[in-house]
Amino acid sequence: MQCKHHPDRQAEHFCASCGIPLCGDCAEEEKPGNYLCFQCAMLHSVSEVGTTLKDKREKSAKKKEKEKEKKKWGAFQYFLVVSGVLILAMWGYVFFGAKEVPASRIDFKNQPRILLFMVDGAIKRFAYYKENTYPERITDLIPKYLNMAKVDLTHLGNLSYQRDPVVGYRLSLKNPRKGQMSISISAQGIEYGSSEGEGG
Repeated sequence: MQCKHHPDRQAEHFCASCGIPLCGDCAEEEKPGNYLCFQCAMLHSVSEVGTTLKDKREKSAKKKEKEKEKKKWGAFQYFLVVSGVLILAMWGYVFFGAKEVPASRIDFKNQPRILLFMVDGAIKRFAYYKENTYPERITDLIPKYLNMAKVDLTHLGNLSYQRDPVVGYRLSLKNPRKGQMSISISAQGIEYGSSEGEGG
């Protein structure tokens, strides 16, 4: 029998895949004793490469799945994330979302003692920042030390204020209500007394 590709040569082997006769130059030994023609050898090597690529892809996919399984979170990781989010939300609310309590207007006409103690606190702040000196007038406290609405400033006229060389200052209501205890405030403290002031 002659070689298919070289008719002048005697066939020594047959292709294990397609069965054509091959001479010694045309036969490709795949394994010991197993020969292929050039075309079948090429197809076989390409299919092996394809299988190798397929195997590599499968191995890569399996490896990725294993990594995903490792990355799966347990209860503790979820707890950490949820608690972290809650803490951030709480601080965000405190710093950015918390609304101030709406200020209600104080009726200084019917509650003059509140104004008295507000002004006293402002005088003490003034003295703290002005090296223990006291203001000449109550209006010197506005607006830096005593912040009041313009409509309420008229109520300052109901207070009696004077600087005193002995006790620093004296602050009281000009006309306390009849039957109420009179209050006089100084740098030394508060003095209480009975009042015969106007009726109310």
